[in-house]
Amino acid sequence: MAAKRKEDRFSEIRNAKASHQYIIHERYEAGIVLTGTEVKSVRMGKAQINEAFARVEKGEVVLYHAHISEYAFGTWANHNPVRPRKLLLNKAEIRRILGAVEAGGRTIIPTRMYLKHGLVKVEIGVCTGKKLHDKRETLKERTEMREADIAMRAKR
Repeated sequence: MAAKRKEDRFSEIRNAKASHQYIIHERYEAGIVLTGTEVKSVRMGKAQINEAFARVEKGEVVLYHAHISEYAFGTWANHNPVRPRKLLLNKAEIRRILGAVEAGGRTIIPTRMYLKHGLVKVEIGVCTGKKLHDKRETLKERTEMREADIAMRAKR
Protein backbone atom coordinates (compact mmCIF):
# COMPACT_ATOMS: atom_id res chain seq x y z
CA MET A 1 0.00 0.00 0.00
CA ALA A 2 1.38 3.40 -0.93
CA ALA A 3 2.08 5.91 1.81
CA LYS A 4 -0.32 8.82 2.12
CA ARG A 5 1.00 12.06 0.70
CA LYS A 6 1.93 14.65 3.29
CA GLU A 7 -0.50 17.56 3.48
CA ASP A 8 0.74 21.05 2.69
CA ARG A 9 1.80 23.32 5.52
CA PHE A 10 -1.29 25.51 5.41
CA SER A 11 -4.92 25.00 4.62
CA GLU A 12 -5.68 28.44 3.22
CA ILE A 13 -4.90 32.13 3.49
CA ARG A 14 -8.00 34.20 4.21
CA ASN A 15 -8.85 37.85 3.78
CA ALA A 16 -10.34 38.48 7.22
CA LYS A 17 -11.48 42.01 6.38
CA ALA A 18 -13.46 41.02 3.28
CA SER A 19 -16.69 39.91 4.93
CA HIS A 20 -16.58 42.79 7.39
CA GLN A 21 -15.95 45.59 4.91
CA TYR A 22 -17.80 44.26 1.84
CA ILE A 23 -21.04 42.59 0.82
CA ILE A 24 -19.89 39.72 -1.41
CA HIS A 25 -22.33 39.15 -4.28
CA GLU A 26 -20.58 36.55 -6.45
CA ARG A 27 -17.53 34.35 -5.94
CA TYR A 28 -15.20 32.94 -8.60
CA GLU A 29 -12.31 30.49 -8.39
CA ALA A 30 -9.30 31.64 -10.37
CA GLY A 31 -5.85 30.28 -11.03
CA ILE A 32 -2.92 32.61 -10.52
CA VAL A 33 0.30 32.99 -12.52
CA LEU A 34 3.22 32.55 -10.11
CA THR A 35 6.95 31.92 -10.34
CA GLY A 36 8.60 28.93 -8.64
CA THR A 37 9.76 30.82 -5.55
CA GLU A 38 6.31 32.36 -5.11
CA VAL A 39 4.68 28.92 -5.09
CA LYS A 40 7.17 27.74 -2.45
CA SER A 41 6.41 30.78 -0.29
CA VAL A 42 2.66 30.23 -0.61
CA ARG A 43 3.07 26.57 0.38
CA MET A 44 4.86 27.78 3.51
CA GLY A 45 1.94 30.13 4.25
CA LYS A 46 3.96 33.32 3.67
CA ALA A 47 1.31 35.32 1.81
CA GLN A 48 -1.14 38.09 2.69
CA ILE A 49 -4.17 39.21 0.71
CA ASN A 50 -5.76 41.64 3.20
CA GLU A 51 -4.87 44.74 1.18
CA ALA A 52 -5.24 43.12 -2.25
CA PHE A 53 -7.70 43.97 -5.00
CA ALA A 54 -8.13 43.07 -8.65
CA ARG A 55 -8.88 44.97 -11.87
CA VAL A 56 -9.92 43.96 -15.35
CA GLU A 57 -7.36 45.33 -17.83
CA LYS A 58 -7.24 44.50 -21.54
CA GLY A 59 -9.51 41.50 -21.11
CA GLU A 60 -7.45 40.04 -18.25
CA VAL A 61 -7.95 40.12 -14.49
CA VAL A 62 -4.87 41.32 -12.59
CA LEU A 63 -4.35 41.02 -8.82
CA TYR A 64 -2.61 43.97 -7.13
CA HIS A 65 -1.04 44.39 -3.65
CA ALA A 66 -1.07 40.68 -2.79
CA HIS A 67 2.07 40.24 -0.70
CA ILE A 68 3.91 36.94 -1.18
CA SER A 69 7.12 37.03 0.86
CA GLU A 70 10.44 36.24 -0.75
CA TYR A 71 11.40 32.59 -0.48
CA ALA A 72 13.87 32.20 2.37
CA PHE A 73 16.11 29.79 0.43
CA GLY A 74 15.87 31.68 -2.87
CA THR A 75 18.83 33.00 -4.80
CA TRP A 76 19.39 36.26 -6.64
CA ALA A 77 16.44 35.23 -8.88
CA ASN A 78 13.91 35.68 -6.07
CA HIS A 79 10.62 37.43 -6.89
CA ASN A 80 9.26 40.90 -6.11
CA PRO A 81 6.85 40.45 -3.14
CA VAL A 82 4.10 42.82 -4.33
CA ARG A 83 4.22 42.57 -8.11
CA PRO A 84 0.92 42.47 -10.07
CA ARG A 85 -0.17 38.89 -10.81
CA LYS A 86 -2.45 37.70 -13.59
CA LEU A 87 -5.52 35.68 -12.60
CA LEU A 88 -6.70 32.88 -14.88
CA LEU A 89 -10.43 32.91 -15.65
CA ASN A 90 -12.36 31.99 -18.75
CA LYS A 91 -13.78 34.70 -21.04
CA ALA A 92 -17.39 34.29 -19.92
CA GLU A 93 -16.42 34.80 -16.28
CA ILE A 94 -14.31 37.84 -17.16
CA ARG A 95 -17.23 39.36 -19.10
CA ARG A 96 -19.61 38.81 -16.14
CA ILE A 97 -17.11 40.37 -13.72
CA LEU A 98 -16.45 43.30 -16.06
CA GLY A 99 -20.20 43.91 -16.48
CA ALA A 100 -20.73 43.95 -12.71
CA VAL A 101 -17.81 46.33 -12.12
CA GLU A 102 -18.76 48.69 -14.95
CA ALA A 103 -22.37 48.82 -13.72
CA GLY A 104 -20.93 50.77 -10.81
CA GLY A 105 -20.24 50.50 -7.13
CA ARG A 106 -18.62 47.06 -7.23
CA THR A 107 -15.03 45.98 -6.82
CA ILE A 108 -13.08 42.72 -7.07
CA ILE A 109 -11.57 41.49 -3.81
CA PRO A 110 -9.70 38.22 -3.13
CA THR A 111 -11.35 36.36 -0.25
CA ARG A 112 -8.98 33.41 0.12
CA MET A 113 -5.94 31.70 -1.41
CA TYR A 114 -5.57 27.93 -1.23
CA LEU A 115 -4.06 24.83 -2.85
CA LYS A 116 -6.22 22.56 -4.99
CA HIS A 117 -4.61 19.44 -6.48
CA GLY A 118 -1.18 21.03 -6.07
CA LEU A 119 -2.13 24.30 -7.80
CA VAL A 120 -2.54 27.67 -6.11
CA LYS A 121 -6.07 29.04 -6.50
CA VAL A 122 -7.55 32.40 -5.50
CA GLU A 123 -11.22 32.88 -4.69
CA ILE A 124 -12.29 36.36 -5.74
CA GLY A 125 -15.54 38.06 -4.92
CA VAL A 126 -17.44 40.80 -6.72
CA CYS A 127 -18.24 43.07 -3.79
CA THR A 128 -19.97 46.25 -2.72
CA GLY A 129 -18.49 48.25 0.14
CA LYS A 130 -20.51 48.30 3.36
CA LYS A 131 -21.55 51.56 4.96
CA LEU A 132 -21.04 52.08 8.70
CA HIS A 133 -24.66 51.21 9.53
CA ASP A 134 -24.35 47.95 7.57
CA LYS A 135 -21.30 46.98 9.61
CA ARG A 136 -23.19 47.77 12.83
CA GLU A 137 -26.15 45.63 11.72
CA THR A 138 -23.84 42.71 10.98
CA LEU A 139 -22.22 42.99 14.42
CA LYS A 140 -25.66 43.23 16.08
CA GLU A 141 -26.89 40.10 14.25
CA ARG A 142 -23.75 38.20 15.26
CA THR A 143 -24.20 39.20 18.90
CA GLU A 144 -27.86 38.12 18.87
CA MET A 145 -26.96 34.75 17.33
CA ARG A 146 -24.21 34.22 19.92
CA GLU A 147 -26.59 35.07 22.80
CA ALA A 148 -29.28 32.75 21.41
CA ASP A 149 -26.73 29.94 21.09
CA ILE A 150 -25.59 30.44 24.69
CA ALA A 151 -29.22 30.41 25.90
CA MET A 152 -29.91 27.18 23.99
CA ARG A 153 -26.86 25.51 25.54
CA ALA A 154 -27.91 26.66 29.02
CA LYS A 155 -31.35 25.01 28.60
CA ARG A 156 -29.78 21.63 27.80
